[in-house]
Amino acid sequence: MPRRRWTGPLLLALLLTALAPLPAAADTAPSRTEAAEAVPLPSISATTTQVASGLRRPTAIAAPDDGTDRLFITQKSGSVRVYDPDTGLAQTPLLDITSAVDESGNERGLLGIAVPPDFADSQALYLAYTALPDAAVTVARYRLDESRLEPLLSQPHAEFSNHNGGQLAFGPDGNLYWSIGDGGSAGDPFRSGQRLDTLLGKIMRIDVSRTCGTLPYCVPADNPFVGTPGAREEIWLYGLRNPWRFSFDRADGSMWIGDVGQGRWEEIDHLAPGRGGLNLGWSCYEGLERFQGGDCVPGEEYTEPVFTYSPYTGGCSVIGGHVYRGRDHAGLVGGTYIATDYCSSTVWALRPDGSGGYEQAEIGEMPTQVTSIGTTADGEFYVVNDLPGGLHKVSFAQEEPTCRVDRAVTAWGTGMTVDLTVTNTGDTPVNGWTLEFSLALGQSVVSDWNTTLTQGSNTITAVNAPHNATIAPGASVTLGYLTGNTGDATPPARFMLNGDACAVGR
Repeated sequence: MPRRRWTGPLLLALLLTALAPLPAAADTAPSRTEAAEAVPLPSISATTTQVASGLRRPTAIAAPDDGTDRLFITQKSGSVRVYDPDTGLAQTPLLDITSAVDESGNERGLLGIAVPPDFADSQALYLAYTALPDAAVTVARYRLDESRLEPLLSQPHAEFSNHNGGQLAFGPDGNLYWSIGDGGSAGDPFRSGQRLDTLLGKIMRIDVSRTCGTLPYCVPADNPFVGTPGAREEIWLYGLRNPWRFSFDRADGSMWIGDVGQGRWEEIDHLAPGRGGLNLGWSCYEGLERFQGGDCVPGEEYTEPVFTYSPYTGGCSVIGGHVYRGRDHAGLVGGTYIATDYCSSTVWALRPDGSGGYEQAEIGEMPTQVTSIGTTADGEFYVVNDLPGGLHKVSFAQEEPTCRVDRAVTAWGTGMTVDLTVTNTGDTPVNGWTLEFSLALGQSVVSDWNTTLTQGSNTITAVNAPHNATIAPGASVTLGYLTGNTGDATPPARFMLNGDACAVGR
């Protein structure tokens, strides 16, 4: 079982493994050597190539494993378009349920799509959308051979138009998983995250291959809240704010969740296979930080995210992605989880380090306003962006960083000094520099040297001093700072020099 989450100075920031110790099943998670053998994440560059345009507010991507290499792309208004790599984007929609979809507000509409394992035979798709007339968040089956929409399960969501979630995915167990946000507005006004009598703020798990009684689906008998008085038995995970996108690693069945934050922290969760019933913290916690005015239940146990970042770095909404299991770039990013952010477009890469932690790096930028990362049936990556509505193929290449940062830390009590040595590993001089990095939660800079340093929330911007503005190829400059802390003396884990990610030494 997960340990109780500490509520004070012992919180760790940025990059941690979940406090929940993983069961034996988690040992199947790919280690660094089992994945991309020896390429450090900062040496990887992600790029995109636009392959289609003309989409109207695309929201999700799914791929049928039927030998056609097609992609199905949902549009917010209620239609699904088809992309074929040989013929491009088809003009005629595969299906159109606009008459059933409430697309009022920025976050309502047709939000998710899942292709069942038996698609070639069943010709059925599963759709998540906000339904007319009352904006109830709904999951439905659509039978292509009959052009028929069959609503299966819905949750009222009329008060606010945001936080609808909407991800659909079939798990390795063959069951359908579905996410819904906490009900909208801000601060979880309905206290949905911690309640078990509502589907708001949850990820559900249902068996859509059967019917049970009056239900057009069945609740798996091993769902964690089956038989719990007052609880919705469809619930698989709770304590979520707006899990817009989640996915399953096709190699080990583990689950990755990108949960959109309130405004201070975006988070990514990584859960071992079969870990139903976990409480992911909202609204007691936002990321790793106690949320002021949140709903904290005495004695409750919470599972921490494995990665958080602050929107103060330019982000606003994490877009959860997938673990790369394709063939084209297996030697570089095999076993690596890739995510992005709707506003900053930063490409985040996370990879288990084989010791219970995670390597992490910023490895490039996506197109503006990406709403979803999808994969082909063979595991290659595509993304769609909201405006102007394009489809882009994602590629990866090895590109050595042009800077390296080495850290020297002296910590005592509630204070620490950090000296940073920045080396130009490129072949051209750096004339004027800005170094950006993030501090651990609870750290606050008191003074600095050899730089002009400013702190915004937990983010730091350090600008060169007049005497060290130029860094010749192979040369280094040293700067540093004195900071107080509330229990976490962790040094910065990642650095950007003039917008480029640096390798991190000691």
